[in-house]
Amino acid sequence: MAPSTPLLTVRGSEGLYMVNGPPHFTESTVFPRESGKNCKVCTFSRDGTLFAWGNGEKVNIISVTNKGLLHSFDLPKAVCLEFSPKNTVLATWQPYTTSKDGTAGIPNLQLYDVKTGTCLKSFIQKKTQNWCPSWSEDETLCARSVNNEVHFFENNNFNTIANKLHLQKINDFVLSPGPQPYKVAVYVPGSKGAPSFVRLYQYPNFAGPHAALANKSFFKADKVTMLWNKKATAVLVIASTDVDKTGASYYGEQTLHYIATNGESAVVQLPKNGPIYDVVWNSSSTEFCAVYGFMPAKATIFNLKCDPVFDFGTGPRNAAYYSPHGHILVLAGFGNLRGQMEVWDVKNYKLISKPVASDSTYFAWCPDGEHILTATCAPRLRVNNGYRIWHYTGSILHKYDVPSNAELWQVSWQPFLDGIFPAKTITYQAVPSEVPNEEPKVATAYRPPALRNKPITNSKLHEEEPPQNMKSQSGNDKPLSKTALKNQRKHEAKKAAKQEARSDKSPDLAPTPGPQSTPRNTISQSISGDPEIDKKIKNLKKKLKAIEQLKEQAATGKQLEKNQLEKIQKETALLQELKDLELGI
Repeated sequence: MAPSTPLLTVRGSEGLYMVNGPPHFTESTVFPRESGKNCKVCTFSRDGTLFAWGNGEKVNIISVTNKGLLHSFDLPKAVCLEFSPKNTVLATWQPYTTSKDGTAGIPNLQLYDVKTGTCLKSFIQKKTQNWCPSWSEDETLCARSVNNEVHFFENNNFNTIANKLHLQKINDFVLSPGPQPYKVAVYVPGSKGAPSFVRLYQYPNFAGPHAALANKSFFKADKVTMLWNKKATAVLVIASTDVDKTGASYYGEQTLHYIATNGESAVVQLPKNGPIYDVVWNSSSTEFCAVYGFMPAKATIFNLKCDPVFDFGTGPRNAAYYSPHGHILVLAGFGNLRGQMEVWDVKNYKLISKPVASDSTYFAWCPDGEHILTATCAPRLRVNNGYRIWHYTGSILHKYDVPSNAELWQVSWQPFLDGIFPAKTITYQAVPSEVPNEEPKVATAYRPPALRNKPITNSKLHEEEPPQNMKSQSGNDKPLSKTALKNQRKHEAKKAAKQEARSDKSPDLAPTPGPQSTPRNTISQSISGDPEIDKKIKNLKKKLKAIEQLKEQAATGKQLEKNQLEKIQKETALLQELKDLELGI
């Protein structure tokens, strides 16, 4: 029987141990603490019932439910461990080495039978990238990349290659989640003027020119990230270049593509230029969230037609995390940002809380969908290491800071299968906690000595955009074209100008002799009867209105051009000319 709350695994210079989840947070007796700094790797099985770790001498497997040691393997250099989805196989990887005389090294990727402890197969796997074979959820199919090919094995029989997918220079592949029929997405980088492409196949239909379910090619791609949705109906592809030839970004250039298994494909149009920081699918597989654009970054939810559904506006963020049930979304700014988080109810698009987890390098949702783990780990940051357990309403329920002479390397939740924890109703009231919330230190802007005794002007480097529901903007499913959007803006501008003119005509406003109020309080339509004079008055008012807009821009701190400053200097002369014309009416 699984515990009622997930365990927490903590690995660092103080050793490897487990902590009971909320609400107790005491050290667990399931796993006796392993002291020392030699633990290089640890992992849970997908259902959380098995736990494996390497202590620099052996790789051990224990049963979390029975608290008993199952197997121990003599693998002192193991740095990567992974269980197959149904806990049948444990994959281990050690760095590949060759002897001094140049002879080939021994196999460094081992696959062990978890039930018997025997080694099923050993492979040579030189690179850490894609070291682990990919299994289907029922373990009927297993795939691994070998020399520009994808080799498929069936029913964990690794002595016989059941099928091969061969394309010239396959760089990466991703097996689809979910049940049969199995699908695979492959990426082939471009060469000699040919574009890069991603293709979707259904196993085992790989032969023939029309075997692919879908194909998407693009020129700007040095590397790609492929993300299947949970139902395996579509893939999101983040294509990125190492160098941005326009010079706009230090981090290269990214584009986001959508490919469906029915053959449809599209480029996801992102309203703001800049890097794509994160893209994540909702567990419902009907929408995805993208965080993109130069700081302050935008975050937008898109549907399967790649139309924007909700725009969260701009803010200091570079990551997005859906809760396991998909009804809560956290937008966060970690790494080189201050750790500000926004917790959103994505069914009603309401902001729940805005906690701040300063210096965080790691974030993970608890499988129960209510608690959040943030941590500051080495080697990303070697000071202020520790972790925090939050409730999504913003309360800190537990915190642990490692001593100043120690380091924290890894913190992770014990995983559970879907459906173990039911979704609960979202609450907006912060849950009570005995741990006080940490108020982040607000850094004041530097002021030179000459300005320190003068009043502070509230000026922002960037104007932040507020959140907006994109569904209400388009009455139908089809988005407006560029021309329609332009006409809509013109219509709205005319409407606003008419309302302003009406408000200026109202008798409640007392006229003032100041030069700025003259053009607004003058009668909008002259009654001179002379069309030439009327035309002159209209042009003068137009010029004065433009000058007023320039002065407003200058007041906000915008740097004006030389010709714009000359226009402002002519305001007095234009006002006098307008006055003379109106006196002559």
